[in-house]
Amino acid sequence: MHKMKYTPTRRAILMGAGAVLGAGLLPGALRAQTPLKVAGIYTVPVEQQWVSRIHIAAEAAKAAGVIDYSYTENTSNTDYPRVMREYAESGVQLIVGEIFGVEQEAREVAADYPDVAFLMGSSFMPDEALPNLAVFDNYIQDASYLSGIIAGSMTKGNIGMVGGFPIPEVNRLMNAFMAGAREMNPEIKFQVSFIGSWFDPPKAKETAFAMIENGADMLYAERFGVSDAAMEKGVLAIGNVIDTQADYPQTVVASALWHFEPTFNAAVAAVQAGNFKAANYGTYSFMKEGGCSLAPLGTFDGKVPEAAMALVAEREAAIKAGTFTVEINDTEPTAS
Repeated sequence: MHKMKYTPTRRAILMGAGAVLGAGLLPGALRAQTPLKVAGIYTVPVEQQWVSRIHIAAEAAKAAGVIDYSYTENTSNTDYPRVMREYAESGVQLIVGEIFGVEQEAREVAADYPDVAFLMGSSFMPDEALPNLAVFDNYIQDASYLSGIIAGSMTKGNIGMVGGFPIPEVNRLMNAFMAGAREMNPEIKFQVSFIGSWFDPPKAKETAFAMIENGADMLYAERFGVSDAAMEKGVLAIGNVIDTQADYPQTVVASALWHFEPTFNAAVAAVQAGNFKAANYGTYSFMKEGGCSLAPLGTFDGKVPEAAMALVAEREAAIKAGTFTVEINDTEPTAS
């Protein structure tokens, strides 16, 4: 497998993995079992935000002796089915990955290996005709909404939003963020752009620069590179999926974090129990399931307006109690 160099971002990911282990998020029922053979197949480096959360959960389970984990990163869509078959042929019991760009081909492979469990990031719902393939996505709209409240209180009224592709998993987070921001200021102007890549920091950075030139004083960093632009130009940013506050202490005000552990642990337990089936594991990303949270404010603690923090606390409690629901809006967000 290809190994990446050690970078500040990777340092933050590894620190996050240590936090997971320290938090004891692995159920005793999992620890008691013989290690499960698990493989991860990723189309981007494991340092990329979305994939890093899967990788952290798997590495934590491996360190705890729950699974035997191997992975392949930077796998092209055209090569993805081949890598799936190689792992399936090698005796792996659970394969986890993301098939957004290779849905049909991946499902054909899964059909050829009915004894292997597949847990795949997908924009589509599970198919009962393919019982060994379950789907998931980062439904962290709850945390994104809360981060939007904070952003709305820290901007003068112009927010730039840079995303990868306008697909449901991105759209729902942006829409939730925008809804939260409008709680503080219904008149906020949003600039919205998609760079057509999951990992192109230079392009994301240039897109963010253009938004700043157009008046944005707050950026929504759905992709790597956006916070770098914000830091260079002295504007604020909101992070997505991972916590980068330590890398951008004067720039990233808050972040919506995705915790993949509930999703991953549920799948491992199902395989171990012999009852893994086609299901939508996306609900394990909800805040009430422990699948997402608002990152600590770090250097911005005490700098966010009290009214915003009071609303965040109120809504967070209501979300966890089930008395407030953040809308899941998968439509492509537009500028306003």
